[in-house]
This record gives sequence, structure tokens and C-alpha cells, in this order.
Amino acid sequence: MQLADLLKNIPVLEIQGDTAVEVTAVRFDSRAVSAGDVFVAVRGAQADGHKFIDKALTQGARVVVAEEVPEGISLENVTLVLVKDSAETLGLMASRFYGNPSSELQLIGVTGTNGKTTTVTLLWQLFTDLGFKCGLIGTVENRIGADIQPSTHTTPDAVRLHELLRKMADAGCSYVFMEVSSHAVHQRRIAGAKFAGGVFSNLTHDHLDYHKTFAEYRDAKKKFFDDLPKTAFALSNIDDRNGAFMLQNTVATTYTYGLKKPADFKTKIIENSLSGLHLSIDGEQVMARMIGEFNAYNLTAAYAVARLLLGADKQAKVTKADVLTVLSNLRGAEGRFDYVSHPDKPGCIAIVDYAHTPDALEKVLETVQKLKGKSSKVITVTGAGGDRDKTKRPLMAQISARLSDQLILTSDNPRTEDPAAILRDMEAGLDAEGLKKTLVIQDREQAIKTAVRLAQAQDVIVVAGKGHEKYQDVNGVKHPFDDKVMLVKWMRE
Repeated sequence: MQLADLLKNIPVLEIQGDTAVEVTAVRFDSRAVSAGDVFVAVRGAQADGHKFIDKALTQGARVVVAEEVPEGISLENVTLVLVKDSAETLGLMASRFYGNPSSELQLIGVTGTNGKTTTVTLLWQLFTDLGFKCGLIGTVENRIGADIQPSTHTTPDAVRLHELLRKMADAGCSYVFMEVSSHAVHQRRIAGAKFAGGVFSNLTHDHLDYHKTFAEYRDAKKKFFDDLPKTAFALSNIDDRNGAFMLQNTVATTYTYGLKKPADFKTKIIENSLSGLHLSIDGEQVMARMIGEFNAYNLTAAYAVARLLLGADKQAKVTKADVLTVLSNLRGAEGRFDYVSHPDKPGCIAIVDYAHTPDALEKVLETVQKLKGKSSKVITVTGAGGDRDKTKRPLMAQISARLSDQLILTSDNPRTEDPAAILRDMEAGLDAEGLKKTLVIQDREQAIKTAVRLAQAQDVIVVAGKGHEKYQDVNGVKHPFDDKVMLVKWMRE
């Protein structure tokens, strides 16, 4: 592809060299550069791509796109393109390189602290069961129709994103449902993607290790809606205190959903039990297989998106009744309020959940407290990830102790941190009463084993923090580990 075609209508400060050069690929990772490639120097959270320009040139890059050029680098026989924001430019160029695939799809982005994975999974299941071929881009996995591909980030980098969207368009997908993280918005990983709609779930304490302040974190989420085109819709949870704020400056058509305040799409919980939810959605009663108020929000968001997309599509011929019928049979994402029953202790269940923020943990445990029997005890096993926001550690321990009869603090993904130091940070949030009901067992398998042995009939075990993950990250090495597998193992023994 000609470089001039890739740069068409993209703001460029200066070009030095021949813009008619043939480009074989767009790259931003110097390890992957081949002869004839264009290398885009992106400033990342851990490294600055400008420091790898020389390496990319030695590997055959013909074009360099950068915000500046470090001294001492020879640009002989190389085209240099200077831009204001190389990350934004990368997304726009990647979209061009892959033929603007998002314009061939109905791309829906879901953002917020909690509920992103469940909502996109529900949407993928809903639209698939309604007869559409769909794509999914998320934390747990990526899907192209029924084909499952591994996922490494909540939102992939710009090049990988547009490559995925091209594969989805070529495979005949009509709709794509995608998690949009605050990191992705801030790092311009979604640049060049044309969204048909955006959904806001909620906003709570998370990622302050990266964004530094809650305001910066909130504004990163809001930028996603600020950048939506006029042709898109912006759907927001009006019950969240930041729900209206997200819609303030968007030019997209705005809609709201909720359970408490007046909303365009309103749901009422009639009954909430361990067997499921009895809901009134838009005035129609629905029995859902999912549990908890937070899932009532996720189901409402999925319903609203379906009505907004399919209600406007006269050829789809999908009625409100069709949507609600399929919605009633949906199950959530793996590792989200996922539970198993103890084979030898009647009524004893164990719940595995990805809850790794104070708010998510509180919602899960409050739901369990509401649904458990009067004599049932709640045993919670949880930890906190290393190399992440340290301020949430004492809060998570405090919440867990308040809403549990027995708390077991254990290792999560320590990454490069000392697991014992992480646990000390968590213990710091406990008062004397909380410490009395807390055990600290660093080995996660032993912690789960202890919880299973302490549990009696009718008790509820909650294992939080890792959910769908099948590993523990220790000093950069991912060791096989699955919370649900461990629960089943020790329940059988």
C-alpha cells in the first residue's frame, strides 16, 4: 500500500522523503519490523518507541512516523513523517491499512469499571441467538463468530484491533461488541475505529496507579463518549453518579438505563434469589438465570443496545418479545458469579468472581448476604494484585471483613511484588474485630482448601479476584492456576 494513501487526511506536521513509498505493514513494535514496513514510534506507559527507531531502521523499516527524532539517527533513504500524536496516527493508519473495517460493521463499545466483560458477553450471546454472526473483543477472549481466540488485554493495541476487525468483517460479522478500557482511550488504542454506539456501566475506584487521580480516570472514560460520531448512540447508566456526566459533551444521540431513577430503558427487580432474577424490563416480566442487582444492570444494558440497534433496523424484524425471550436464557461470562455446589454438604456453594476492586467486591458480597440463608455463614477468600493501585488494598480487606463471617487473605497475582507485603497492606485496613475473623494464608491453593474445610452445609464460599484467569503471575512467570478447579478438587477430597 502506498504511504500517501495511509496518510490521507491525517494531520501531519512535516514529511521528509518520498511519500510514494510502498508499505507492506504498519508496526509499532520494533521486534516485529520487516523490510518495507512503516514503524510508528509510540510513547507507552513502560517504554518510549522513539528509543527504538534506530533498531527498526536496521531491521528494514522504510518509513518512520514519530513526534520527534532522537539525535544521532541517520535517516538516509528513509521517509520521516513528523506528527503531533503518534499513537492517534497509528490507529488512523492501521484502520486505513486494513481497509477501514469498522465502517463495515456495527461496532459497540462498552466502558466502565465493572460489568464490561459480562455486558459484551451477554450482547454477543443475545445477538448470536437472534441469528446474527457477531464478533467479541474483551478481557477473557476474542470471538469471531464461534471461533475463539485468546485475549491478552481488555482492549488490544491499535494495529491488532483493526486487524481483528478486518477478520470479523471478512468473516461476515454484522455486529461487534467490544470492551473499552480507560487505558485504551488514554493511549489512543481505539483511534480510527468507527463506533455505532457506546455504553457506560459504572465508575468506581480502580486503576489509580495509572491515572493518578479519580478525575483523570473518569475523564478518560468520558473521552470515549466525547469522541463518538453524530451517527452513534451513547447509552449511560443513569443510576451511577457519573452517568449523566458521561453524556454532557457527546454529539451522539443519548439514552439512559437504570433500576432506580427514571430512564429510557427501565428495569425493576421483582425477586432476586440464588436461582435467578425475576425482572420487569420495559414493563414486561422476565425470568433471568443470572443473580444479583449488578447483573440486572448488565441485562438491562444488553436489552437497551438490542432495542437501539434492531429497533432501527427494519430488515432485522426482531421484536421486543424476541429480545426478552432470548435474554431470559442467557448466562454470564466465565468467572463472573460463577458457582459450584459442594457434593457432600447440602446447600453449600462456592462462588468464583473476578471482583478485584472495592466496589465490585462489595457488590458481590452484598448480593450473597441478601440471598444466603439466615443461619448460613459467608467465607471469603481474596487478595490483591501486585504492581497495581495500592490504595485499594486496605479497602478491599475492610469490605471483605465487614461482609463475611470468615475472611482468608491470600495471594492473587503478586507480579514483581512480595506477596507478604501485599497482604500486610490489606491487613492494615482491618480493625480489631476484622482481625479476629481473618486468617492470612499466602498460598492460594491452601487458602481455598481451608475455606472448603471450614464450610458447613448451607454456607457460601466466595473466592474473589481472579475469576476466569487460569494462572498466577509471579515475577513475570504465569503458573497454571484456576480457582474453580481448585474448589472442585478440594470439595471432592
